[in-house]
Order: sequence, then structure tokens, then C-alpha cells
Amino acid sequence: MAEVRLEKVRKVYANGHVAVADASFEVTDGELLVLVGPSGCGKSTLLRMIAGLETISHGTLSIGGRMVNDVAPKDRDVAMVFQNYALYPHMSVAENLAFGLKLRRRPRAEIDRRVADAAAMLGLEDLLRHRPSQLSGGQRQRVALGRALVREPSVFLLDEPLSNLDAKLRLSMRVEIARLHKRLRATMVYVTHDQVEAMTLGERIVVLRDGRIQQIDTPMALYERPENLFVAGFIGSPAMNVFRGKLRIEGDVGLDLGDGTVLPLGIAPESMRALRNRDVAVGLRPEDLQPADTETPAALPRLQAQTEVVEPVGNEIFLNMRYAGRELVLRTAPRPLPQSGTSLILSFDPKRLHFFDAESERRIKTDDI
Repeated sequence: MAEVRLEKVRKVYANGHVAVADASFEVTDGELLVLVGPSGCGKSTLLRMIAGLETISHGTLSIGGRMVNDVAPKDRDVAMVFQNYALYPHMSVAENLAFGLKLRRRPRAEIDRRVADAAAMLGLEDLLRHRPSQLSGGQRQRVALGRALVREPSVFLLDEPLSNLDAKLRLSMRVEIARLHKRLRATMVYVTHDQVEAMTLGERIVVLRDGRIQQIDTPMALYERPENLFVAGFIGSPAMNVFRGKLRIEGDVGLDLGDGTVLPLGIAPESMRALRNRDVAVGLRPEDLQPADTETPAALPRLQAQTEVVEPVGNEIFLNMRYAGRELVLRTAPRPLPQSGTSLILSFDPKRLHFFDAESERRIKTDDI
């Protein structure tokens, strides 16, 4: 396998649209790196540039230490798995798996060996004589993966390969891909708009927005220390609750929401002097906001919110609530369900708060407080 390195890679179309702006990162040998972001953020364009299907306007791209900006796709030693499977309907599974190797004029014995190995790895042995129309969506996706696998490339590129599958199949195929990567220790770049896929598959994640990289880190580092409000809202489901206002220090520290409501933060005033009267956004994950009960420490801050919609999903409950006219979501363990319209006292640990500058939306570092 091989590492992939991008240095200030930029894609500008003829109409002046900047699809990717100065992307720089490295995919280490054997790593599974995920590109994630909303539609139109440039993630698929980045993948296509690595594959050679899109030209690079500026910057350099290297694979295995070799610059490949002007190298044809067939000579880059990469294999790509597309969203729509792209299987030949008139060919059997075995023929689909072998087709790329036949084009490269590999010896028949080698083709048979590679096809048999891929089929065994992906559980396709009993389907080799079938045609794509006879397969389920998950089976077709496994064939698409197998067709890339038989190539034995340096780098696997996967462009939203699970988006056409139903929820149950997406889960099982996600596990299949994770197992495949663990077994092969292959270099993989995986594109998705689904942050759950990104969190569960990626060893590291590149978060993109409007063609620009917002943050690169491990899944849990992104979740626990998002660099800006976009990452904070995009990574995590349900999304982080965000309160905007002016930080007040008048005995206690609170966030003035601008309508006469002050959200108590429960933080020592001396630690927040540098942020006095500063416009900030304060974030709190849904699981860090909980109904107060007799065991809740008295020192923790409290707020009163109205229940609007209750979503029991078995192992947890989502409470969609409203506080001072603002929507917020709470994730909690199974418990007696409150009725819609019920008023609840909620509490949180101040150590779980995230602070962002209201104007730049950048994270306010602990050292800055």
C-alpha cells in the first residue's frame, strides 16, 4: 500500500467556482481516512482528483511518494468504488470481478486466484454465476468492493458506497468495510455525507465545508473538541445545543440571551474575566443536559424547559424541548416519559460546556479563558 499526500490542492472550474480551496493533508500507509461534509462541500471532487478523474488546478498530489498530478487514472494504482455500483448487467458476478484484470491482460491463473480470494473474503462464492439483477443491494455493493479488491491497488477510493442502501444494509455493509480494512490494512479514502458513517469507520476524519477543510482529527477528538461551530453542529447526532449571547459576570457567570433571560453557567467568575461582556456561543451536547433529581449536586446550574416532543428509541430517549423560546434536545437513558407540555428542571456539568467566538465561530481555547 502507499500514503497519499495533498499539498494546497485547489480545484477551480472554468466559471470561477472554487470547489476545493487549498486542501492539505496526508493519508498514511494503511489508514482509513474519511472525507465528510454536506452536499456540495467538495469531498467527492477531492476524491475524484485523487483518482485522476478531475484535473488539479493548483497544488500537488502524490501517491507513494510519486507526484501524480499529470498521471492518467489507470497508471495511479488506485481502485474506486462508486455510489451506483457500476456493474455490467450482462456479466455474471465472476465476470464483473475479473473484467478489469482481463483489460490489463493478466494471466488466466492469476485472474482466477484473485477472483476466488475476493469472493471468499466478501462471501460471494455462491453468487459467482449470478448476474447483478439477481442480487440484493448489499450483494451488489459487495461485488463492487470485490472488483476493486481484485485489482490489489495501492489505494482504495470509496465515494458514498452505502448511500443507496436501506438502514439495515448500511449498518451491515459498514461492518463489512471495517472488517475488510482491518484484514487488509489497506490505504482507504472514504467519502460520505453521513457523520455516523464517518465516526464509526474513520481512523481520522477530514471535515469539509464549502470546499475548505474545517478540521482534521480522530472521531472522538472532533466530537469532544470541535474547532468551530460548524464542526460542533455537524459532528454528533442529535446536534450540539448552542446558546448565543453576551457573557455577564455579576456575582455569578451567566449568558445573557438578549431577551431578559440569563442562562446560568455555574463557572467561577475569576476564570471568565477575559470573556466579560463578550459575544459568545455556548455549546452543550444533548447527553450532557439531564433532568435534575434528588441526586443532582446542588452546585450544578439549572434551567427550566418545556417538553415539546418525546422520542423513545428503545435504549435511549430524545426530549425535544424549548427554553426561553429556543429549541434544545436532551438525550437520556430510558425512564418514565414526560408528557408534551411538561415543565422539567434540567441540569448540566459546566465542565462539559463548549465556548465559541460569536463572530468568527472559532473555538475559544481553555487557555484563552
